[in-house]
Amino acid sequence: MASFFVSAKPLPEQELAVGELSQRTGVAISTLHFYEKKGLIKSFRNSSNHRRYPRDVIRVISVIKIAQSAGISLFEIKQQFARLTNQKKVTIDDWKQLSAAWHDTLNNRINTLTALRDNIDGCIGCGCLSMSRCQLVNPEDIAAQQGPGPHIDNDTD
Repeated sequence: MASFFVSAKPLPEQELAVGELSQRTGVAISTLHFYEKKGLIKSFRNSSNHRRYPRDVIRVISVIKIAQSAGISLFEIKQQFARLTNQKKVTIDDWKQLSAAWHDTLNNRINTLTALRDNIDGCIGCGCLSMSRCQLVNPEDIAAQQGPGPHIDNDTD
């Protein structure tokens, strides 16, 4: 999968050195290199062989930071970037598409954290960590409906 940001070489006044990009985005240089290695952003080399980034990559990094702060993995971010039709920069329509894609994921995480918050006091209080009763340790346990113990269907007819 190619890097999300694949733009033609910008004019020199539209280029940023890695240190400038780091200052503008608040992202460490090592992290920028990591993003590039993972294919999330792309740089090019100027005639002096210095790494340069197009200014448009600032918005891409902003989206990455927002998504990561919401708990979206870099893998998920890259997957969604690959689905965008505009492969030059992140537009308002792109942001709407990205946020819609992550909406259900975030709602599921919110629900899980809400359940954890609402039930953790009882769990710490009793200390049982029962695999048959504890919804924190074993959520959605269908086999628990069959009673305690292992339940494996060995029917090979």
